Amino acid sequence: MLPAVHPTFASSSSKGQFIRLEVISGKNIKVPSKRIPAGIYISLDAGSNRRWKSTIGILSSDESLAWGDTVTLSLCKSPEFLVEIRAAFELDQMLGNGEVVGKLETSWDALLDHGNEPFDISFPSVDGVHPSLTLKATVLHDCDNQDSALLDSIVECQIVQDTDAGHERFSTYVKSKRVTHLNDAVKRFQLVLDQCPVGHPHRAAALTNLAWAQLEGYIQNDFQDIEYITSLFREALALRPQGHPDHPSSIYHLLKALIRRYIRERTAAYIHECAELFCKLLPLCPEGTYLLSIAAGGNGVDYVTCECNNLPTDGSDEGIHLRRVVLELCPLGNAHRPRALDELARAVQARFHQRGTIDDLAESIQHRREALSLCPEGHSHRETYLNNLALSLKYRFNHQGNSDDLNEAISLYEEALRLRPVGHKKRDFSLNNLGEALRSRFNQHGDVNDIIRSISLQREALMLCPPGNPNRDTTLNNLALALQARYEKLDTSEDLDEAINLYRDSLQLRPHGHQRRHTALYNLSSALRSRFTETQENEDIEEAIRLCQESLEALPSLHPDRYFSYGWLQEAYLSRYQVQHNLADLSLAVENFRLASRHPTQGFPNRIVTARKWVAIAEQYSHTSALEAYIACFDLLDGHLTTRSSTISRREAATAFRSAQSLPVDAASCAIRCGDLRRAIELVEQGRGQQWSLASRLRTPLEDLEFACPELAHRLSEINKRLSDTQGSSSSTDRAAADLAAIHYRRLQGQWGAVVAEIRNLKGFSRFLLPPSYNDLQAAARHGPVIILVASQHLCSAIIVPTSGEPHHVRFPSITLTHLEKLKTDFAREIRLASFMRPEETRKELQVLLRTVWDEIMLPIVIVLQRDLRVTSGSRVWLCPTATFTSIPLHAAHPFRTKDDGRHELCLEDVYICSYTPTLSALIRSRQMMKKRVTPSFVAIGQSSPGAGQGEALLTVDSELELVRKLVPATANATTLSGDDATRAGALDALQRNTWVHLACHGKQDPEQPYHSRFAMKDQPLTLLDIMEKDIPHAEFAFLSACHTAVGDEKTPDEVIHLAAGLQFSGFKSVIGTLWRVDDSVAKHVVEAFYKKMVKDLKGGDMMDCTKAAWALNRATCAVKTKVPLEQRMVFIHIGV
Repeated sequence: MLPAVHPTFASSSSKGQFIRLEVISGKNIKVPSKRIPAGIYISLDAGSNRRWKSTIGILSSDESLAWGDTVTLSLCKSPEFLVEIRAAFELDQMLGNGEVVGKLETSWDALLDHGNEPFDISFPSVDGVHPSLTLKATVLHDCDNQDSALLDSIVECQIVQDTDAGHERFSTYVKSKRVTHLNDAVKRFQLVLDQCPVGHPHRAAALTNLAWAQLEGYIQNDFQDIEYITSLFREALALRPQGHPDHPSSIYHLLKALIRRYIRERTAAYIHECAELFCKLLPLCPEGTYLLSIAAGGNGVDYVTCECNNLPTDGSDEGIHLRRVVLELCPLGNAHRPRALDELARAVQARFHQRGTIDDLAESIQHRREALSLCPEGHSHRETYLNNLALSLKYRFNHQGNSDDLNEAISLYEEALRLRPVGHKKRDFSLNNLGEALRSRFNQHGDVNDIIRSISLQREALMLCPPGNPNRDTTLNNLALALQARYEKLDTSEDLDEAINLYRDSLQLRPHGHQRRHTALYNLSSALRSRFTETQENEDIEEAIRLCQESLEALPSLHPDRYFSYGWLQEAYLSRYQVQHNLADLSLAVENFRLASRHPTQGFPNRIVTARKWVAIAEQYSHTSALEAYIACFDLLDGHLTTRSSTISRREAATAFRSAQSLPVDAASCAIRCGDLRRAIELVEQGRGQQWSLASRLRTPLEDLEFACPELAHRLSEINKRLSDTQGSSSSTDRAAADLAAIHYRRLQGQWGAVVAEIRNLKGFSRFLLPPSYNDLQAAARHGPVIILVASQHLCSAIIVPTSGEPHHVRFPSITLTHLEKLKTDFAREIRLASFMRPEETRKELQVLLRTVWDEIMLPIVIVLQRDLRVTSGSRVWLCPTATFTSIPLHAAHPFRTKDDGRHELCLEDVYICSYTPTLSALIRSRQMMKKRVTPSFVAIGQSSPGAGQGEALLTVDSELELVRKLVPATANATTLSGDDATRAGALDALQRNTWVHLACHGKQDPEQPYHSRFAMKDQPLTLLDIMEKDIPHAEFAFLSACHTAVGDEKTPDEVIHLAAGLQFSGFKSVIGTLWRVDDSVAKHVVEAFYKKMVKDLKGGDMMDCTKAAWALNRATCAVKTKVPLEQRMVFIHIGV
């Protein structure tokens, strides 16, 4: 309510009696014209053309209000006076006196009859209810100086008289419905408006009064020009901008007109505008006010919300904006919120189908999760929201290939089906949806039970959709898809024939212009192509091609479903080529492979599958596009892995494409066969270690960029940090929280990409963070050649990257991938058997295998190194094995033969100092970080008694730690962490604090999840993920005296995911790891010999040099030949600088 004032009716004399009247409150205040008042005030008329007005109070939702105004009246005046309750339609400057709600003549005596207590006075009925006021009257016997306030004069100007007359006529019209009264009111209000030209302070009020009277006439069909009425309200609102006291009521007036216009014309634009206006109005209406109760009631925002929810789904930006506005009108607790959430989800999902933007689908899922949470068990609409959430999850599975989405969708569909028993009007929807999800799972995992149940559900759904049912086309299509899937698995031709007939029936129900006709076209095409491969009936393949071409014509260029049209058209051309051998068909098939794999609005998983098939076909038919296909695969895999926010989810995404695991070596092989060794090196580097590459992007040194553009360097550094913070080691079990995290991650990735694009526009940075070129990669060979060993189904050979000049190719004429696989199996067997032999026994079978490695693999490489590259004995070389080569101890290659003169033939370790590197980039990165050397510090970490479930006690660990501590020089500042102190947290802290680390404990490679590979500690294991999450740029060297620390991942061998590689990634430039189980009773001999070699020739004050580690290990294994059996000498390898 507005601030109270206290005017006084003054007498001509300063002496005499007075009465103080307090206007306390009012209730049952109804405006006869039913117009929403800006406020209510009280008028007292004591005669002599003088009157008093109270402040304007704001009406409450219960049609009451409080004033607390007081007025002092002289008893010398007339004994009777008039009390009026009036509705004010302006809070700012009032135009006229408003509308009379009630009037009552009373006397002073009547007021004083109630003593000094509050009392009620009642007014004539309005709509069957009597308005009333609560007053209090007090006699004052001495009231000096009461003449300071003057009374309002009742003499009024013409526009006030016309306005009041207009209100009176309009109120009469509302009660009588006689149009003559309305015409009189409109005439009066028009006269007022004519006297209030542009700039007049009362023009907004005059506009509103005229428009409101005409709007009521429009509602009663007595006026028709709603366009003019709306324009008046719009002009009034423009004259009352935000902050004006009458701004809220002006919004409401315009809303009222737009709602009425929408009811009459059903034009969506009007209800859209209403939603926008309500979003502005509701925050301006204080709680408990009458205006809020009307605006938020059934004829206000509730009506607009319901009408908006019933509008057709619109996936445009404008349509989605409307849905967001409607959701804003439905806060938590609002009954319409679930529907508003679902409609917004439907709109953003529609945009996803148009543009293929995954964040739209993620948002849809987010909203549908909330909608479902608001409809617990027993809610009448729960099955609808179950079904809709499942549908969105299924779409995301189709786009991203995450099995968790599909399994959750199936679970939700199952619950929805239980809530739609036989006889339920929507049972066919649930049968259809569940059947389709089961078909998808069958396609992924091949469980025949899934496809059998899918077909059963689809047949039941079809029975519920007889001819004429609007869902029959979808049900026909889905049953056909299930039958075709079973045909492709079980080769039952009757399934295929039935599927074709069903597809034709579905197509007939989707005529030209139908929004889903294109799916019926390419589905029928796919089935006809399948039948052609069996029968070779030319009309089938011709029709298949024609149908796919028609489906493409029906779709805009960026529609996600064009991918499927390209895909099936490619299959059709390829099938025809395989029968008719027309090279033009092969070219057309390749072109559609290209279009499908590049289609930007389709998800990565489908495009990766297509690109992988493109590779296979190009290789099979020796097509010139093979290298292009390989590159497409790498780019798509990189893009797909980039969308995964955690390290583990990236590996899961990579292993899902089992057929893609050989891509790096196959691509390199293809380039080798094309005679392009530089390209082969680039491809094998791009394809291998993608997960390490993605992670290392966030740790790229930025010194050069900081010099060129400090602002961009800072922005990239900040985004890198935020991205690193989002990559938690474990994913949330809360699917909703995981979805939100994924959305956040993708947005950060978008920002990262935008900044990187800016950086690439800088001079000298055009290839910033792009796959490295051969010239970039040759830096890995700066201190010695790098030998990349390629194990492909097409070719097994090696490429030597020299310190300068062109790469060299080394063929292995007798080695195939099958031979390598057998060699790998034989090594695993013989190393296992050797562990049961006495140390002094000769490992004859193991020697035979190492002789094979020497003769067939390493000797040809050594010949090229010595003959062509002039690499002298004792030089360092780096081995970069791929695929199956990663499981063969190449460094231990040995002829185990004696020359005619009785001397032993030299082995690889006699000729060169061998190290390994996971990738060339990893070696380059380690060398770059060598610039950041700090004061050395050494820690020996050991755990002889690991926590429960982590392995047996290791008896020699403590003595090994003591031995190491004694051997390292004083300049290393050596410390020891063991026993109860060697916990997971303690070990992590020690890794971060020291530059040199020796670890003696149990090591375990996890074959199922290599990121869970671990070192056994006192409490919990120290995992590879724990290590990877730490950035330790000052770290230099780590000796991992533990089992299985350099064993790769069976599922993704080219990712080189093991503990030693993890330490190298976190910052250790030089690492010694192990390929299999270490016997701690003999390993200490290697450890002792190694550190003795490391400190040899050190003088006082000298520091150990981590670049000597490879040499020291080479010398140590030679030195302990008589003490340590063969398999325990060759178990240790060096990785890094």
